[in-house]
Amino acid sequence: MTDKAFPLEPIEKASIDELRSLQLKRLKQTLQHAYANSPVYRAKFDAAGVHPDDCKTLADIAKFPFTTKADLRDSYPFDMFAVPRENCARIHASSGTTGKPTVVGYTLKDIDTWSNVVARSIRAGGAKPGDMVHISYGYGLFTGGMGAHYGAEKLGLTVVPFGGGQTERQVQLIQDFKSNIIMVTPSYMLAIADEFERQGIDPKTSSLRIGIFGAEPWTNDMRQAIEKRMNIDAVDIYGLSEVMGPGVASECIETKDGPTIWEDHFYPEIINPETGEPVADGEMGELVFTSLTKEALPIIRYRTRDLTRLLPGTARTMRRMEKITGRSDDMMIIRGVNVFPSQIEELILKRDELAPHYQCVLTREGPMDDLKVVVETKPGVAPDSTEARAAAKQLQHEIKVFIGSSVAIELKPEGSVERSQGKAKRVVDLRSK
Repeated sequence: MTDKAFPLEPIEKASIDELRSLQLKRLKQTLQHAYANSPVYRAKFDAAGVHPDDCKTLADIAKFPFTTKADLRDSYPFDMFAVPRENCARIHASSGTTGKPTVVGYTLKDIDTWSNVVARSIRAGGAKPGDMVHISYGYGLFTGGMGAHYGAEKLGLTVVPFGGGQTERQVQLIQDFKSNIIMVTPSYMLAIADEFERQGIDPKTSSLRIGIFGAEPWTNDMRQAIEKRMNIDAVDIYGLSEVMGPGVASECIETKDGPTIWEDHFYPEIINPETGEPVADGEMGELVFTSLTKEALPIIRYRTRDLTRLLPGTARTMRRMEKITGRSDDMMIIRGVNVFPSQIEELILKRDELAPHYQCVLTREGPMDDLKVVVETKPGVAPDSTEARAAAKQLQHEIKVFIGSSVAIELKPEGSVERSQGKAKRVVDLRSK
C-alpha cells in the first residue's frame, strides 16, 4: 500500500465566486428541468405563483415552495420523476415505517454523480490508494450499502460488500482480509467492537484505520469513544435518500469539524422550522436541500427535519454543516421540555460504568408523558451492583440538571438492549395515541 494521497478535484478548492456562479447556473437548469418534466413540480410552482425564470440570484430560491416527505409519499411511486420510468437505471426506497415508502429514481448519469460524491467523501475521510473498504451498511432498497459501494469502487479501492448482520463473521473477515476502512452506522460499530472483545481480540489491534459513519445522528462524545476503543479516525458522512443518498456531505479527516457539503451538487439552506423563513449562516435551524445535478428526481427545497447550522468552509471552499445530533422528528417533549436522544447519549458516555447501548422509552400516565432511559451496564458491571446503581442515580441527576427533565433509569445487563444492524432505534414510543 502506498502513502500517496488522492488529488483534490479543482472545484473543492475553487474560489467562492466560482462556486456561487456554478451553483446559480445549475440551479436555473434544475428549476427549468423540474418545471418542464415533473407534473408535480409544475403544479407546485404554479400554485405558488413562481416560474423558473423568477430565479435570477441564489437568494431567489426562497421564492419556491418546499418539498416534503409527504409530497413524495403522495406521488408514490413514480409521479414526481422528471424522466420516464424506463430511463431510470435504478430505484431505491426508504423503509416506509410511517406509511408508504418514499421512492427515488436514478438515471445512469445520476448513478455516476452519486458515485463521484461518495468517492469524494471517502477520499476526504482519509482513504489512500490501495485501501480495502469493509461495507456494513445494508444493501437493497436502503441507499447506504450501494451508495458506499459504488463510491469506493469509483475511487479505485477494494470493496468488501458485507452488508449488515452476522457480526461474528464481520469481525472474522475484518481480521482475515485486513480491511483499512469501515463504512457503517456508529451504533452498529459499537456492536462490532463488542464482538471483537467477545472473541478475545482487542479492537485497537485491528487493521482498521478509518471509520466513515452515517445514517443516524451521533455526537462528538460518541466519536471520541469509538476512536479510543477502536484506535481509528471516525468521520461523519451525511446524506438522505430523497436528496441522493450518502455523500451529500462528509467530514474531512484533517479537520473533523462537521461535514463539508458538496455544494456543486447540493444547495443548502437553513430555515426557521416554525416559520419556514431562511436564516443567516451560523444560525441554528432546519436543513433544506435543493439538488443541482439530478435528472430522474430533482429535489427542490427538501425539508430534511435535521437541525444544524451552516458554517464557513475550512478544509474546502464549500460550507460545512455543524454535526447533526438531532432531528425535529426525534425530539421528545417531556412535560414541556424539549429532549433529544443525543443529549442523553452525551451524559451516558461520561459514565464509565455504563455502555453506549440505550433506548428512550416514552409512556403516558393520564395527561403526562414519562421518559425512561433503558441503558446497559459495561461488561463486568452487574446492573444491581452498588457502582451501577450509583451511576444510574448520577445519570438521572445530570439529565435533570442539564436537560431539565426528570426521567427514570433502568439498568440492563450486557446484550439486553436491541442491537440495530441499520439505523439505531433510540426512541420507543409506547404512548397510546
